[in-house]
Amino acid sequence: MARIGVQAMMLRDSFAEVGAFETLRKVSGLGYNAVEISQIPMDEKNVGELEKGQAELGMDVASLSVMMEKPVGRPGDSLKDDFEKIVADAKRLDTNLLRIGMLPFPAMKSVEALVDFAKETNGYAERLQDEGISLYYHNHHIEFAKFNGKYLLDIINENSPAMGLEIDVHWVQRGGLDPVRTLDKYAGRTAMVHLKDYRIGMLPESAFGLLEAGDFAGFMSDFKDVVQFAEVGEGNLDFPSIVEHAQSAGAQYLLVEQDELYGRTVWEALETSHRNLTAMGFSGLF
Repeated sequence: MARIGVQAMMLRDSFAEVGAFETLRKVSGLGYNAVEISQIPMDEKNVGELEKGQAELGMDVASLSVMMEKPVGRPGDSLKDDFEKIVADAKRLDTNLLRIGMLPFPAMKSVEALVDFAKETNGYAERLQDEGISLYYHNHHIEFAKFNGKYLLDIINENSPAMGLEIDVHWVQRGGLDPVRTLDKYAGRTAMVHLKDYRIGMLPESAFGLLEAGDFAGFMSDFKDVVQFAEVGEGNLDFPSIVEHAQSAGAQYLLVEQDELYGRTVWEALETSHRNLTAMGFSGLF
């Protein structure tokens, strides 16, 4: 049975303001008991407080985020520079799941660069398997571009057989595919799923000001830019089916995430997602 948790990208400001343990205490108070770590420094203080959260709150560290190489200006560890530390952190926090959260920008330049990335990650995935740890890749929408009739995500899969998938249903939808059918397609390779809704928002009032001023191009830009991230159950995705098919696909964790909050607090957003998932009949997965 899969477990519903939180993707900690949403919590990075709280981690910085009150620390990892107090953030996990708030997460636990909302009814979530698992967290995927992302976009926080994996220094001794944070790792120690994550460990404390496990011991005192019963918080499950679902997975840790890693990168191929460290980008400028973002926290996190890279497989190239911090392999031994990553393995040690995973074992210390009792998780055997790692995930690469995004295709590196240089790998987006060409199919050849994409294949090189996939083959390199496969090498790390094989090394991690020797440590009892599995590596997974998280999609956005760009992976559903096609090259010679084949999705980029499938090109990644073909060249990294030792690496599995973390399917993000919002980005699947934004990429033009059906999340349920996509989960079915990658059944057996998917250990984690991001639960993130897809909402069509209202045009902002400023768009009509542009129209009245004769700026039709500006109005149409706003018209095309109404897709939003949303709390689970507040958008258009069929989450009862998504959760069912995610579990059938073999997902161990279903992680609530919302990239933008549109004026709400992260705690309000997480509470709404929890309430809606509970109303859908999934209280037993928390």
